[in-house]
Amino acid sequence: MGRTELLRANGLAYKELGKAGIFFVVAELRLKYRQPARYDEKLQLETTCSAVTAGKIEHTYKLSRCCDKVIVAEGSSVFACVNADGKIRRMPDFMHCRTKKTII
Repeated sequence: MGRTELLRANGLAYKELGKAGIFFVVAELRLKYRQPARYDEKLQLETTCSAVTAGKIEHTYKLSRCCDKVIVAEGSSVFACVNADGKIRRMPDFMHCRTKKTII
């Protein structure tokens, strides 16, 4: 959700990337739970584009409770850029993060 909204903030959509033959596969995920979140509790997700290289994109995430801003979880992801055949391809120039952060 965070990555999708960050793309949208940059005027892009995953569906359009797929039509252009640009796909992303998970290369690495990291998650650290810090505090409990309760069912139906309002949370805020901050997604930051932390790095873009020739073949991958990295994001960091902070999930906080809306009521007191306490961070309940933090994480990061690395996605490799591939073509429709699943072969590594060069990251398109427009994917170099214009909007660095989004909050939903």
